[in-house]
Amino acid sequence: MSETTLNVLEPGSKAKVIRIKGKGATRKRILDMGIVTGVEIEIIKRAPLKDPVEFKVKGYNLSMRQREAGLVVVQPLEV
Repeated sequence: MSETTLNVLEPGSKAKVIRIKGKGATRKRILDMGIVTGVEIEIIKRAPLKDPVEFKVKGYNLSMRQREAGLVVVQPLEV
């Protein structure tokens, strides 16, 4: 099982959330956005300067900063 963080995946790839790192308000914000253990995420696109990144989670699109995406540990899925 290969683990990485969400901020290093390329557009078009999919991943399954393993865990959320971090504490406090930032961790709660990520969880409130629907990024919870076991959910599947698709990376849609990156902004021209690589920040923010757009994801598809539970049927809706979501944008996150690279710093926040680095707190989400995922297992890449084969497309």
